Amino acid sequence: MPHFSIEYSANLDACVDMTEICEIVRKAAVETGIFPIGGIRVRAIRCEDYAIADGRNDYGFLAMLLRLGEGRDLAARQKAGAHVFQVLSRHLDPVFAHSKFALSFDMQINDAATSWKRNNIHDALKAEATHG
Repeated sequence: MPHFSIEYSANLDACVDMTEICEIVRKAAVETGIFPIGGIRVRAIRCEDYAIADGRNDYGFLAMLLRLGEGRDLAARQKAGAHVFQVLSRHLDPVFAHSKFALSFDMQINDAATSWKRNNIHDALKAEATHG
C-alpha cells in the first residue's frame, strides 16, 4: 500500500486527462518519502451515473480515497496527505476556474489483521536497483 482510488464524474472527460491525473498522484505520493514505491497504486474509476447538489448536470466531482497500511503516525500521514492534495488541487485549478467542481481526498487505514497482500514488485525494484 498505498492505494489511491479516484472516482470522478464522467463530465470531467472533456477537460481532464485521467491518465495524467493518475501519474500526478503517483509522483506526489513518491515525493512524500513515506510510501514504498513498489506498493503505490493509483486507479481512476469513471462514474457515468451520478447526482450532485441540486441535480444540475454541469457540476463535476473528483473524490480520491487513499487506503494505506498501519505504521505511519498522524503527523506523517497529514503531511503526506496535504502534499498530495495540494499537488492535485493545483493541477485542477483550471477546472475550478471554468466549472462548478468538488474535489475531496480522504485517507483510510487498513487493519493489518484483516488485510492480505501478495506482491513481488518490491523484490523486482530492489533487484533492479542492485543489478541495474
